[in-house]
Amino acid sequence: MGFQKDMPLLPEKEAFADDWAETVNKVVPAVVVLQTTTCRAFDTELPSSGSATGFVVDKQRGIILTNRHVVNPGPVNAQAIFLSNEETPVRPIYRDPVHDFGFFSYDPDAIQFLNYEEIPLAPEAAFVGLEIRVIGNDSSEKVSILSGILARLDRNAPTYEKDGYNDFNTFYLQAASGTKPGSSGSPVIDKQGRAVALNAGSSASSSSAFYLPLERVVRALRLLQKFRDAHANKWETVSIPRGTLQVTFRHKGFDETRRLGLRSETEQMVRHASLLGETGMLVVDSVVPGGPAYGQLEPGDMLVSVDGELITQFLKLETLLDDNVDQKIGLQIERGGISLTVDLMVEDLHTITPNRFLEVSGAVIHPLSYQQARNFSIQCGLVYVAEPGYMLERSGVPRHAIIKKFSGVEISQLEELILVFSKLYRGARVPLEYVRHNDRHRAKSVIVYIDRHEWYDAPKIYTRDDSSGLWIARPAIQPKFLQLSSWSNDAEQRPKIQSFSLSGESTLAKHMHQSSKQELTNGVVRIEDRNGHISKEAHSGEEYNAKTKECQEQGHFSSKEIVAANCSSREIGEIKLEDPSTTEKTVLNGIEAATSTASFAESLIEPALVTLEVDVPPSCLLDGVKAVASSGTGVIVHHSQCMGLVAIDKNTVEISACDVMLSFAAFPIQIPGEVVFVHPVYNFALVGYDPSALGADGASMVHAAELLPEPALCRGDRVYLVGLSKNLRALSRKSTVTNPCLALYVHQVDRPRYGATNMEVIELDSGFGREFTGVLCDERGKVQAIWGSFSNQDYQFVRGIPIYMISQIVDSIICGGNGPSLLINGVKRGMPLIRTLEVSLCPMLLSEARNFGLSNDWIQALDEKDPVRRQVLCVEGCYAGSKAENVLKQSDMLLAVNKEPITCFRDIENACQALEECGDSDGKLEITVFRQGCEVDLLVGTDVRDGNGTTRAISWCGCLVQDSHQAVRTLGFLPDEGYGVYVTKWSLGSPADRYCLTALKWIVQVNGKPTSDLDAFANVVKELGPDECVRVKTVDLDGKPQVQTLKQDLHYWPTWELRFDPDTAMWRKNTINALDCSTG
Repeated sequence: MGFQKDMPLLPEKEAFADDWAETVNKVVPAVVVLQTTTCRAFDTELPSSGSATGFVVDKQRGIILTNRHVVNPGPVNAQAIFLSNEETPVRPIYRDPVHDFGFFSYDPDAIQFLNYEEIPLAPEAAFVGLEIRVIGNDSSEKVSILSGILARLDRNAPTYEKDGYNDFNTFYLQAASGTKPGSSGSPVIDKQGRAVALNAGSSASSSSAFYLPLERVVRALRLLQKFRDAHANKWETVSIPRGTLQVTFRHKGFDETRRLGLRSETEQMVRHASLLGETGMLVVDSVVPGGPAYGQLEPGDMLVSVDGELITQFLKLETLLDDNVDQKIGLQIERGGISLTVDLMVEDLHTITPNRFLEVSGAVIHPLSYQQARNFSIQCGLVYVAEPGYMLERSGVPRHAIIKKFSGVEISQLEELILVFSKLYRGARVPLEYVRHNDRHRAKSVIVYIDRHEWYDAPKIYTRDDSSGLWIARPAIQPKFLQLSSWSNDAEQRPKIQSFSLSGESTLAKHMHQSSKQELTNGVVRIEDRNGHISKEAHSGEEYNAKTKECQEQGHFSSKEIVAANCSSREIGEIKLEDPSTTEKTVLNGIEAATSTASFAESLIEPALVTLEVDVPPSCLLDGVKAVASSGTGVIVHHSQCMGLVAIDKNTVEISACDVMLSFAAFPIQIPGEVVFVHPVYNFALVGYDPSALGADGASMVHAAELLPEPALCRGDRVYLVGLSKNLRALSRKSTVTNPCLALYVHQVDRPRYGATNMEVIELDSGFGREFTGVLCDERGKVQAIWGSFSNQDYQFVRGIPIYMISQIVDSIICGGNGPSLLINGVKRGMPLIRTLEVSLCPMLLSEARNFGLSNDWIQALDEKDPVRRQVLCVEGCYAGSKAENVLKQSDMLLAVNKEPITCFRDIENACQALEECGDSDGKLEITVFRQGCEVDLLVGTDVRDGNGTTRAISWCGCLVQDSHQAVRTLGFLPDEGYGVYVTKWSLGSPADRYCLTALKWIVQVNGKPTSDLDAFANVVKELGPDECVRVKTVDLDGKPQVQTLKQDLHYWPTWELRFDPDTAMWRKNTINALDCSTG
């Protein structure tokens, strides 16, 4: 429905409009739009960006009134936009600890093109039946004017969230004005243009809106003005006395108080002594444990008087509390018909309102606030997790958790937690005990993995500075925390984990296997991880298998021969095969599978199987990675004294910027691993581990699988599908190969990320479901393929990946590849380079190719070359920026390479590998294609890629940028302006969030300067000043350019770089541009 032409007003409506026109015209210029960005999770709030409303209450001093939930209890960055579209920064100068109001300050001289007057506050002008207008940024429309009539002045404060901010101990006003998000902080005005209340919230199910009365707002404003005048017109830390008993009262009618036991004589006395029309009394609703009234007052107690003065209204009670901070007051109450008198100390409300927090590995931890203590009925000041971040969330610690113990130390204050952190090292693993507010009677225990890599800054303490409106950061601990610890040899950390797991106070013991009652040996301690798996940690570093190491160092054996030798020695001397009659059965997805001795093959392969748990830090979601945690079953493809390698699919290990933990089926132990190779084309990665971390016992039980790359599997072959259950026991079933050469192409969806292309996989007639991964082996336990996981973002499935793809890379790593070196377990090794034709290919049946005009001679040649597949490869598209991009075209049919017919992806791979082996520096293939009815001979360039993946990224204004990764280049498009840097992620509460600089686009210019790559981008942004407005030119995936602006916030969102250092095998974080954290 379109807009209709405005109709002339009726005479009575004209008069009605004229009554308010002058008022509205006077008030509207003083109402501002507040653009706020909550930079960190804190207390009841989460990082976010949004808009709200405020209004000028002191033009001379530059004071804007709005809601507390707009000013925010934690770090906030905000701007005010006036009616003239003049924007000015504002900073918080006060937020009430309880009631929903706060103040921003601004520079009045910054507003030069608008005539406006401050809006006076008149709380006494509110009465039932008063006609009002609510003027503000309703639904983000900048100026909206909503009408209403005050219906109530004595509504109890609304409850918004059970675990969020709620006002209490005050009445609210109510009217049916139907306000919506964006109108928070709007003035509720009368016809005289006075603010009689402050809009705070509304009902989602009706048109009711709730307004905060202004009596306590007026008091706070006067104290602010007085304090400002006394300090030479400078904003310093303002002291506004606020007292509390840590008690929530509710106003209840006399009908309910009678049911609570109120004596009739007390009711008569209250009615006669109160104001005319009093209908009830204040009743205790809840008492915070550990507060001044805990153990003295109880829910249901009815307040009669304070220090002999009758109290039935919130305002009078709050006035008495604010005037008696740190003093005792006497309360007369009635409890079940009995009159009692109690003396209570009034506590300073600001002392139980947190003004500092610890930031570590993305987590925000601070003392539990009065707000949340009241919500959760837990003592104030305990150590509260406002945001778990990466390190704690990885261990399963949720938001709202209360930390009780850390590294075996009782924790009741934030300083105690910081002290424990100061004694830890990177890579350490320590126990943590916590409780949840909704399950407080059962403590939960987890193992926390201190970040090994520099995913985040070192721990910092942020403290609120009311004079500047900023939260000033300083280092929380000494630089020792930055040092790396070897977990397997860290004698300092071992006793902590052992004493923790054996402690009688830990609930962990309830979940441990019965065998945990046995004596612990070799420094092995049983723990329960976040997935409920039972695992062990060992700290023995004894050497083993010296003969195999000697053979490898002298180069006598290939990797396959070494693996076979290892396997043979274990089979003869160390593997004990169980009696098949004692098979233990279990059920997975409704399918029975043997877990102990289902097959000879299972028994042979089980010692080589590993469960990998992979965690990607939210700060490092590179290459379009979506999930932050994944797990799968891998297989050990190499195991010697100095290096172990595990093969796993890329759906589990997609990028190298991650943390990996390995749990072995042969020996109950969990050790860290490091990603050493991520194949740029095929769906597999290699994870390295330190064999010495297994200890002597583990070394005698773990071994590598024997790989069988040839002969390739054929249709109808019988194989064993073997994987691991959640308790690390082998599951297997005998299956039949239905298709050994299924051409797989995973289509991209909305967010470009790795999808398998140019790859043939293996299909079976049956499996264990689409989430079960493992290996395919023959009856002798020789691995012919890994059963890996694939994903198209929304759907996951499993297929077999031929082992030849993996064995070639393993051999190259062991012998030393021709690429850059990488430090693996203290030894630098040359890593392999992969030469590839960067083209997306898909097979076409020869019968269909004939319809496109392919000659009979070529059809016969291709059919004779491969009578099984009977296909020709067609070009779906070239990777953007590849050497084949401008040579091959979409729909080209690839007929031959170097005059040899090709029919499958492996033919292309072999041709590229031949180029590498002959040392052809030209790197071009002679390819015969069929294009638009003609045969064409082309020289097509190939590209060389390593197995490191993305090794560098820059965070700027909260968005993470990197070079265009392969999944993006697969789309076949890069911006013309030197490619640009690709935005892969943005963070909530950042300037990128505020100004909508979202992901899935390229930044090609900053302030008119080209940013063709990360070096150019870094050189441009490091010169930008703090709070500088920046003009950014972007290009989206469709090629549409756009210019947008944003303002930097180097205080809370500095510019930093994350880069992988192959010489140390560590990810390092370096600051590019930031403010001095000690000065803000």
